[in-house]
Amino acid sequence: MATREDLRQWVFEAVEDLGPSAVPRVAEHIWQRHQTDLQSSGDLFYTWQYAMRWEAMKLRKKGKFAPAAKDGLWRIK
Repeated sequence: MATREDLRQWVFEAVEDLGPSAVPRVAEHIWQRHQTDLQSSGDLFYTWQYAMRWEAMKLRKKGKFAPAAKDGLWRIK
């Protein structure tokens, strides 16, 4: 069963793989690689795209992601 911590790692990995990316590309990357995990994650399945934004914010606070930019792209610091 996937957790929010898993989702945080997947968000980081997506941006690491894709480079600076918009939310839809990150979501697509996560879905392509973790669809089965997400489908078996209980309530997280219904909120994972919303939750991944919070996880990106946590990555910013930990200094792993660059601050939010006007272009809306997520970047590794």
